[in-house]
Amino acid sequence: MRIIYLHQNFRTPQMSGGTYPYEMARRLVRRGHEVHVVTAEREALSGGWVQTEEAGIHVHWYPVAYSNHMGFKRRICAFAKFAWLASWKAASLPGDVIWACSPPLTTAIPAVYASRKKSIPMVFEVADLWPETAIAMGALKRRPAIAAARRLERFAYQNAAHIVAMSPQMKAGIASTGYPREKITVIPNGCDPQLFRVPEQLGRDFRSRHDWLGNRPLVAYTGTLGLVNGVDYLARLAAVVKKRDPEIRFLTVGTGGAEETVRREAARLGVLDRNFLMHPPIPKSQMPAVLSAADVATSTVIDREALWANSANKVFDAMAASRPIVINHEGWFADLIRQWDCGLVLPPNELELAADTLVGALRDRQWLARAGAAAWRVGDKLFARETLVDALESIFTSLVPARRRGLAA
Repeated sequence: MRIIYLHQNFRTPQMSGGTYPYEMARRLVRRGHEVHVVTAEREALSGGWVQTEEAGIHVHWYPVAYSNHMGFKRRICAFAKFAWLASWKAASLPGDVIWACSPPLTTAIPAVYASRKKSIPMVFEVADLWPETAIAMGALKRRPAIAAARRLERFAYQNAAHIVAMSPQMKAGIASTGYPREKITVIPNGCDPQLFRVPEQLGRDFRSRHDWLGNRPLVAYTGTLGLVNGVDYLARLAAVVKKRDPEIRFLTVGTGGAEETVRREAARLGVLDRNFLMHPPIPKSQMPAVLSAADVATSTVIDREALWANSANKVFDAMAASRPIVINHEGWFADLIRQWDCGLVLPPNELELAADTLVGALRDRQWLARAGAAAWRVGDKLFARETLVDALESIFTSLVPARRRGLAA
């Protein structure tokens, strides 16, 4: 089968950021499918289309400057530019099915164009509920803008032969628009134990390279420092924890539009470069060493219910690395953590209670071992990537007639 995958933020393990699209695509290639990815090269500022091969995936890159540091209007311009360019590229490629990922929701435009042009079905993947998230964040305030976003959402769903939702709550949100529930499949971000089950020496080496860490307990955050992530929560938590147990260290690895906000908050509270450290982004291939050194891994969002549906990569990385998961919100992740006893759900607005809970857990070696093992079990049982690829492949197979699938190289 020939699959055209539209994903504006496609990343390889040599880059920083989530590699879910890469991992799913390379597994499809390994099963004999031909996959063409149409994506944007963030760093390049000039030039035209460039094609590379990544683990057998044909990746078509076009330079579209984009960063989490950009303001809302500049991001919209980047989304629009990619949508325009990707429309023509996707329509020119050989394919039996279109697979498109949102956000950004504008990816639906080239996906629908190519789907209609080539008379092939489109599968729409929802990794974040837009425009609900944008409305909750205040990025969309005016009624005309909200109405336009709602129309684009309906356009994407109505033209999709099937929708993939990355969490049960996202499925519920999609179904609430009237899209048939039976045509929505939940396929979350998955776990890659083979990547994160590394020798313990890697973690010890990471610790030995940093005098501020040594043998002290480590709370790690490995991901985007965007407004939606609310990582300043960890800076405030570190300030309270410092009074109770000054040896505990917090580490963020990443960048984003709210990075300076987090840095200023940590400096104001007197924890920056003391018990709260900030490290620039690193390639995904180097992340196992960080998580091997960590005692717990965290994922945070600002206090908005619309964000509880998230399917953050860092949570699944923690599972794969056998690390207890610490979050500060309710939702399906919170339900999993409580059901499997594989981490902590900290209150978002009660820092004293959150600090007491976290300090107690970090100083309980038996709990850390038990919760880490439980995190690995839930990842292996529910989110093994090979199982998730089975589900995705089944969707494609059900939509593409056998005679068409036989045309694949």
